[in-house]
Amino acid sequence: MPKLDPKRNNAVRLAGLVGFVNESCPDLKPDYERFKQVLSRLGVDPADLEGNELRLHAMSYIEAYRKDVPANCARAVQNFGEAGTTVPGLIGKR
Repeated sequence: MPKLDPKRNNAVRLAGLVGFVNESCPDLKPDYERFKQVLSRLGVDPADLEGNELRLHAMSYIEAYRKDVPANCARAVQNFGEAGTTVPGLIGKR
């Protein structure tokens, strides 16, 4: 896969995380409105993530996160939960 610029790479990493949490963390759910806000701040249109190239990148992150579901669900809460250290409020409880 071609290398992405840093903002688009951050966007696909977040998209991968959001997809992973939605599919693999039974007690957690993404806040899609917050996700769209973060993408907007990165200068990435959410519709861009539906294209083949960015979707493939995001899917590769989902697969990487699936290698250790419990640890990555816990990390999602730590970094993106209500009191998250990276993007607070991106991930919440179901």
